[in-house]
Amino acid sequence: GIAPAFNDLIGGQTQAMFPGLSAALPHIRSGRVRPLAVTGHARHPLLKDVPTLEEAGLKGFDAQQWYGVVGPAGMPADIVAKLNSSLNTVLKSPDLADKLSSEALQPTPMTPDQFRRYIADEVNRWS
Repeated sequence: GIAPAFNDLIGGQTQAMFPGLSAALPHIRSGRVRPLAVTGHARHPLLKDVPTLEEAGLKGFDAQQWYGVVGPAGMPADIVAKLNSSLNTVLKSPDLADKLSSEALQPTPMTPDQFRRYIADEVNRWS
């Protein structure tokens, strides 16, 4: 888990890790860990002085942590549409966007088909 991994990093049992930025921010802000690079294709707005892995010499590296909401196979289309509409409305809320942004999370509302394609593309890319 992420908490024991940070314990090992801070305690010197391991020298590096690739955590999600939202989990790493408290440790970065406290000064207990030092970010060496970010894994996205661009520098992160909360860590403007930290280079991307590509800038650090690892060409073509682009990996970002993401979260999504899924349901059981065969869920009725009208339920999927209603849940998707409600979730996307909440994700577009300026208050939530500000809160998530401060925690290094960027909401990206999608349709069910867009999210299905996104997942398939990620599975293909990382396979």
